[in-house]
Formats: sequence, structure tokens, C-alpha cells
Amino acid sequence: MRIPLSWIREYTQFPADATAEDLMAELVKVGLEEEDVHRPSDQLTGPIVVGEVLEKHPEPQKNGKTINWCQVRVAPQGQPQPLTGEGIDPSGVQGIVCGAHNFEVGDKVVVTLPGAVLPGDFRITPRKTYGHVSAGMIASVRELGIGEDHDGILVLGTLGLDPEPGTDAIELLGLDDSAAEINVTPDRGYAFSIRGVAREYSHATATSFTDPALQVTVGEVAAPGYEVVLEDHAPIYGTPGCDSFVARTVTGVNPDAPTPTWMASRLRLAGMRPISLPVDISNYVMLELGQPNHCYDADKLSGAIRVRRAQAGEKLVTLDDKERELHSEDLVIADDDGALGIAGVMGGARAEVSSSTSTIVVEAAHFDPISVGRSKRRHRLPSEAAKRFERGVDPLLPAIAAQRVADLLVELAGGTDAGAVTQVGDPALPEVIELNTELPQRLTGVPYGLNQITETLSAIGAVVEAQQKGVLHVTPPSWRPDLTFPESLVEEIARLVGYDQIPSRLPVAPAGRGLTKAQQRRRQVYSGLAAAGLTEVLSYPFLSEEANTLFGRPEESEEPMPVIRLVNPIASQYPTLRTSILPGLLDALRRNVSRGFGDLALFEAGSVFLPGEQHGTAEIPGIGAYPGEQAIAQLQAGIPHQPLHVAAAF
Repeated sequence: MRIPLSWIREYTQFPADATAEDLMAELVKVGLEEEDVHRPSDQLTGPIVVGEVLEKHPEPQKNGKTINWCQVRVAPQGQPQPLTGEGIDPSGVQGIVCGAHNFEVGDKVVVTLPGAVLPGDFRITPRKTYGHVSAGMIASVRELGIGEDHDGILVLGTLGLDPEPGTDAIELLGLDDSAAEINVTPDRGYAFSIRGVAREYSHATATSFTDPALQVTVGEVAAPGYEVVLEDHAPIYGTPGCDSFVARTVTGVNPDAPTPTWMASRLRLAGMRPISLPVDISNYVMLELGQPNHCYDADKLSGAIRVRRAQAGEKLVTLDDKERELHSEDLVIADDDGALGIAGVMGGARAEVSSSTSTIVVEAAHFDPISVGRSKRRHRLPSEAAKRFERGVDPLLPAIAAQRVADLLVELAGGTDAGAVTQVGDPALPEVIELNTELPQRLTGVPYGLNQITETLSAIGAVVEAQQKGVLHVTPPSWRPDLTFPESLVEEIARLVGYDQIPSRLPVAPAGRGLTKAQQRRRQVYSGLAAAGLTEVLSYPFLSEEANTLFGRPEESEEPMPVIRLVNPIASQYPTLRTSILPGLLDALRRNVSRGFGDLALFEAGSVFLPGEQHGTAEIPGIGAYPGEQAIAQLQAGIPHQPLHVAAAF
């Protein structure tokens, strides 16, 4: 997760002069590992300013190309140029050769003056070209490192900007901001948002923070919104595929309105490419609150929106323009004409917002993490939305996120939110956990007091109530689906009070125990082989069917080699488990010989996998209770025989 500093400052007391390194140093204290720093200004140095095109003279060249000889004002009107250096004209007007044609006289553009350095160590100097001395360059978004468009230069008017010539373009475009990148562990999905990281920063520094979700005022429902029906009534993975769905309608939207520079800058720093205003708003709200959402063109919808499982043979063209055949376990958003998107993973192209869109239906829903995760892997379709849903999203956020998207569409795209809202479903809320107040000390060795336990859990958003002596009833916050049992609460207490408070004590091994007879035999064999000069190697137990047949089937047999086949192999060419360790051992021998080692003695010891009558089991028992002797026997019956083999190659 990348955190733009200007964004985190809106909701925390992060100092104005602090750096990305300072932010990561604080977040490390609460278990968020530092990854990297992203600072665009490191690759953009020197004078990069706003210029106004005064003259533009097309000049055809002998090579068939037409260039433009331009006069560009790069200092305020009527004022001398405050910048100095080789090639900078004191009058404030620069002569520049430009090969692009998507601008006119009077346009405001970004000019890199002599002395500037662009990404890739591209240095700007006065140079003679096409019969002129070009003292600077009119830049494209690609040359500035903020986009991929290289066919035309950046016209600031298309961004809704009309700055004075000479204005610092780096500051104007938000390129003076920076971002800290942190690693978010799978159990802390709430930290995939500015909201979550701001809360963690407040824990690390004992300072206050402003919850951006509380800054959104959800308007009253003034009229029925777009019809939504939840049809996933028979949960596949134990919980409904969607337990809450909000649809809010915004009319009169101008989808071609420019994305503000502050929003585009933050999206880029967060690792997302600005696309169009409605899409950018959707992504911005997802990054801010942690709630993925989607915008549909209302005129492209047919009938009610339905949340259901995919039908046999159903297909969908996703937003990446790929047609995908859906699986019957995929949860989809659909209308009367078929699937509109894979729920929680990626939307479809059919109802995509375009330049002709005027009415938008904003979707914000809460989807089952298991359903989203399996669909993502099934279609090999990682997305920012799936990354958040499969780790758990706050079930109380959909209405807030839909309102936030609508507010920004009204503010930036000229839309109208008349309060047409549909809200269906009843999200499941966290259950109360009973916490014995002695458990934290028993697990960590730190004598936490009752007040410290209560204050720490309250700080993360939990509701703590004393029920009886020595027992607390703790209701986790809605954004922490990982807090489900007492030990998870103890981990939070230890994390926020400080891991450095936990004493380090080495456990004492119980007396009278040692290696088993089998372990002693193995150690004697391995030590003997090593003492005789052999080198131990380890290879993967995954093989091709050909290798298993070659080394595992008797020479005189024509029967297919029985093998254990993997449902999800590490690579498609290695779909089976080994019945012999010779293929891996000989492959290690081959690699060494090919690298010039001619005198070798290698050995490998490990299990081989011999199939029985039963492979695996139809059902995996749940983890909430002891499965029982019968279930364990069924599991054991499905495990292949795994004798230990040893082999050597010389």
C-alpha cells in the first residue's frame, strides 16, 4: 500500500516537514513493514515551469515532418525572467522547437527550461535543430513521468488549469508530494486504505486522527434507487456471497470533466493510473476508505441488478477487454441481459462508463472474502478490489462509500444526487468475544493492567464491557474481521503496547527426551554418507508424468504408472508427485556436470508418494471443533503411502 503524504496529513497529525521515511519509521512500531519510498521530484529537477504559447509557426521539413517553431512566455506578463542560466532568455520568452501539434496559441503548457533534468537522466540544454536554437522543451505527460501519452504535449487547460506563466509546474501538478510504501499482512486488510493507515499512525504516535468515514454525511433516501435483488440464497462457502448492496443514482454527470490535479497526483503516487473522472473518483474513494465500488452507465443496464451465481456456459468481457468463461461458483453482478461483472473482482465492459454517460449508478457492496478470493484465482485476475475484499472489508462502509462517490461526482462532474438510493441486505456484525483479563499476561509474560487492556482495545475501536470479575466482553470494530477469538485480542494488546515490552526467555527442554530410534537411524545414514564424501542435495517432489513413468515403472510393464496428481501444481509441466527420487537427483547431477564439475558424489533422501485406492477426501472438516475419529480416519485413508528413500549418484 502506497500512502501519499499530503493525503495522510488530512486525517492525522503527521508533521508538515516530515518525510516518507519518518512515516514508515512510525508505522513499523505497530507492525506495518516498510517497503519503499516514491518521490517523483527525485527524477525532476531544475526549472520546470508553466509557459504560455505566444506564437506557433509550422515549418515543413525535407524529411516530410512538420515542426513548430514556438515563442513561449515562461515568466509573468510584464516582468523580467527571475531565473538565470545558460539558454534562459532574460525577457521571459523562450524560442522552442516542438514536434507535437495538439496545442494552439494561447494554451498554457509545461516547459522544461535549460538546466532541467527529466526522468531517465534526460538533461535539457540549448541545442540547434531544424535551423533554430531550441532553448527548452514543451513536455508531454510521458516526458514528465506522469503518464504514457507521448503523442502530444500536456495542455494544462484540459486539466481545468489556467496558471500564470512562470508558475512552478512541479508544485502545480503535485509532483512535489511523495509516498511511503508499506507491506500489509493478509490479516490486516483495513490497512489497504488511507483510513486504516491513519488510524495505525495515531496508535503509533499516541496522537488523534480524523476518521474520513465520519466526514461523510449519508443523505436520506428521497426516492427509490435502481432495483437490486440478492439471489445468492444458498451459500456455497458457508456465508452469503453478498450480504449488503447499496446503489445510489447520480444524474447529469459530465464524464469528460477533467480529473483535478490533486486527485490525479495522489492516484499516481498510490500506484494507480488516472483514466477518466468517474473511474478516478471510484478508485480514489476505494483508496481513501478501503471500500471498493463501481460505476455503471444507467442507460446500458437492462432490468434489475441481480447478485447471483454464474450460469453454466455464461461468458463475460471484463474491463481488460478479455472474454472469460464463468464458473458456476463465481458470484456475479448481472441484469436481464447477463453478467455485468465478477463480484468483488472486476466489472464488465458492457455497462462501462463512457463519454456519452449522463446517469451513473454507484455500486458499493460487501462480498464474501472466500468467494472473491476463489474467483480471482480461478480467472487469474488480480485486482485492487479483490485484494481488499479477500482480506475483509468493513461491512458498514457501503452506504458511506456510495455517498462519498456521489458527492465527488456532484462536486467535480456537475452531477445531481437527488437521493435515489437502494439498500438491500443485512450485513453480519462482529460477535462478542469473552476475554479473561489474565490471558494477556499468561501468553506474553507482560503484566498488563485492567485499565491498560481496556484502553488499548478501545483505541482500536472495540467496545469493552466488564461482565464479571476477571472477564471482559469485547466487541471488535466492524473493520477488523480478523479479531474473532481471545488470542487475537491479546495480539493487538501486545502490538500496540509494544513488542519490545515482551521479555525474552529461552524455553528449557524437558529432561529425558532425545531422538527417536527412526531419527537416530536416519541421522546415522546421512552422517555416514556425508562422511564418505557425498554432498546432500534437495529437489522438489514434483515431476512430469514422463519422468515418473521412466523411473518408476518396471521395464517389462506396459501399464500406465499410477501416480498422485495435484489439483493445483506448482507448474503445469510438473503435475504429479514423485514415485522415485532419482529424477531430481540426476537433474542436480546434470546441472553440475554442465557447469564443468566432473568429479561428483551426490545423495538425496526424502519421501516418495505411492498412491493407494483412495486419493484425498470429499470434505475437509471445519476448524472450529474436533472433527471426530471417523473424519480423521477418512482423512488418513486419503493420504498416500510416503516411504523414505535414499539414493546416490556418482
